[in-house]
Amino acid sequence: MFDEDELENIREQHEQWEEDTLQGYLNTYGERKGRFATVSNKEVDRIYTPEDVSDLDYTEDIGVPGEPPYTRGVYPTMHRGRTWTMRQFAGFGTAEETNDRFHYLIENGQTGLSTAFDMPTLMGIDSDNPMSKGEVGKEGVAVDTLRDMEILFDEIDIGEVSTSFTINPSAPVIYAMYIALADKQGVPREEIRGTLQNDMFKEFIAQKEWAVPPEPSLEIVTDTIEFAVDETPRFHPVSISGYHIREAGSTAIQEAAFTLADGFGYVEDCLNRGLDVDEFAPLLSFFFNSHNSIFEEIAKFRAARRIYARVMEDWYDAEEPESKRLKFHTQTAGQSLTAQQPLNNIVRVTVQALAAVMGGTQSLHTNSFDEALALPSEKAVRVALRTQQIIAEETGAADIVDPMGGSFAIEKLTNEMESEIMEYITEIKEMGDGSIRDGILRGIENGYFQREIQDSAYEYQQRVESDEEIVVGVNKYTIEEDTDPDILKVDEEVRDRQLERLSNVKEARDNEAVSESLQALEKAIRNDENIMPYVIDAVKCYATMGEIMDVLKDQHGTYQGQVAMT
Repeated sequence: MFDEDELENIREQHEQWEEDTLQGYLNTYGERKGRFATVSNKEVDRIYTPEDVSDLDYTEDIGVPGEPPYTRGVYPTMHRGRTWTMRQFAGFGTAEETNDRFHYLIENGQTGLSTAFDMPTLMGIDSDNPMSKGEVGKEGVAVDTLRDMEILFDEIDIGEVSTSFTINPSAPVIYAMYIALADKQGVPREEIRGTLQNDMFKEFIAQKEWAVPPEPSLEIVTDTIEFAVDETPRFHPVSISGYHIREAGSTAIQEAAFTLADGFGYVEDCLNRGLDVDEFAPLLSFFFNSHNSIFEEIAKFRAARRIYARVMEDWYDAEEPESKRLKFHTQTAGQSLTAQQPLNNIVRVTVQALAAVMGGTQSLHTNSFDEALALPSEKAVRVALRTQQIIAEETGAADIVDPMGGSFAIEKLTNEMESEIMEYITEIKEMGDGSIRDGILRGIENGYFQREIQDSAYEYQQRVESDEEIVVGVNKYTIEEDTDPDILKVDEEVRDRQLERLSNVKEARDNEAVSESLQALEKAIRNDENIMPYVIDAVKCYATMGEIMDVLKDQHGTYQGQVAMT
């Protein structure tokens, strides 16, 4: 973007400034630290100049929003056209209680729903299973049958609202319940909107929730993608999630690299099944973390968009613009929240949300200030939502597309991010002998991802404990404070109410129809058919989550995991 004569003048000016101005100032005053680095421990320079981006091609590398490589954003007007979807995560207790919270959020201006499930539901077991004792409704809503889903969305028109479901090994069952609910409400399947997390690669890499081994899990994910292409073209059947990778302790570069690699792994599996990339790729969505180092996060989002556009075209022959647009949801960093001085978390969340907005997110969840202590209270949820609304309405951050674009620092960081992310992706591809899909599966089995993440997590914790990394209120600026604040507590009678409803459903349903539907599902798995039509039939008969998942486990086997920690 600059000719050689201009760059030479800039170099000379910079050297003169260092000699005449900077060095004397440093000799007198110094700097507050010997080294400046991001949360990911990526060192940053004192100042960036045109020389740092001298090899940048404006048209090819930056471009304009809404056109490849989408560095500046996937749509021409971005948040000037419409603000991001404000999607607060909600779910606790029974379906009735979560339905009340959904209505509360909608009344306070939320523009999309996001559902949190309790651990039994996440793991695909019923509330009356002995393994569920003590967990029913505790960290999310309990959903055992279609009856729970009907109550969960009572007086909510699912043809009008976009809903996200954060669930993975049992995701096909929840997806089937939502489709069955749409059928009951008279909403055409092609009109329902939302997102299913359903990212099993990420589970084996970081979050550790699974029901069947990696390869059958991948087959099931591809079943949902294939079904969505034909039946629910406005519903995203998978949200490829870096969030949990980052929460497990990865760096920003590892988060983006492993997430993009997971996405490309799903693309390859769909192509292996014979699906058309330009039919399924527009339905893929992504989910990233936004942490405290604001410039690193903005650069990460920009680099990820650029990589995705180029790889989808160059490696997988995507032609349609929608197939090359990296569309993503962002959540602020739960790992950064502190139990100490919890009101400080409002500031952390605001900075993280601002990075997501300036980085071009499509939807956003802002964590509540009390989430390090418990499920969020209504007051904390309202503050979290108002944080997004203030950013949208009062700051001007949403008024300029890619407002940091053109900054020498941001463009340099974006380039560095792109290079280092691609190094990881290339390494994973080589592990799979040219297949990213196979590289991921091998990396899961040999502990590659776990080792990379644990090393980064350990290094970060060392920096915190040595006070190299300051966490306000934890290792600096501490105070004496109340260690037992008021928090949201789930009623201990939740389990009794949930078990009563489950018992009533089992008593009222047609058990012969349930048995026939489960047998049909078994046969479909043995015949390598897409399971989704059969799961929908089963949930419509009020088969339980656990009954359906038991069929999958019986047919595919269970998985103990392979984690190499050395």
